[in-house]
Amino acid sequence: MRRFPLVTVTAALAGALVLAGCGSEDSPADSKAQLSVSGAYMPQPVSDSMAAGFLTVTNKGGTKDELTSVTSDVGEVTAHETVGSSMQEATDLAIPAHGQLVLKSGGSHLMFEKLKRKPKQGEKVTVKLHFAESGTVTVEMPVKPATYNPKTGH
Repeated sequence: MRRFPLVTVTAALAGALVLAGCGSEDSPADSKAQLSVSGAYMPQPVSDSMAAGFLTVTNKGGTKDELTSVTSDVGEVTAHETVGSSMQEATDLAIPAHGQLVLKSGGSHLMFEKLKRKPKQGEKVTVKLHFAESGTVTVEMPVKPATYNPKTGH
């Protein structure tokens, strides 16, 4: 039976452990935000000048990102968040690493104001979500009935 000095075996094991750690959680692909948008919709507006929008932004990456602004050809769009028991305009909304930003009825949401036209049920409204790190993501937001209440809790 062949014998290896203890130092050689220890060095080989340490090297294997270091290599096993490569490409896991600290890989360059995981260090960036990886955003996707789901569940987007706008209830048909009851007002001629205002509407709301809801969606979920999921970040599967290892770095947080921020929604810094939203634009649309139907009017001005701002993000609103719940602070205490009141709503206020948000300058940016965080999407944590390995987390979500959920914009839902009764919570943080998009507010469309000064509508150029009143979106109707069955149409789609195009919005551009502008992120600090990930650039711009274009989303087609379907217009649902005014009383729409999705099963996913949006």
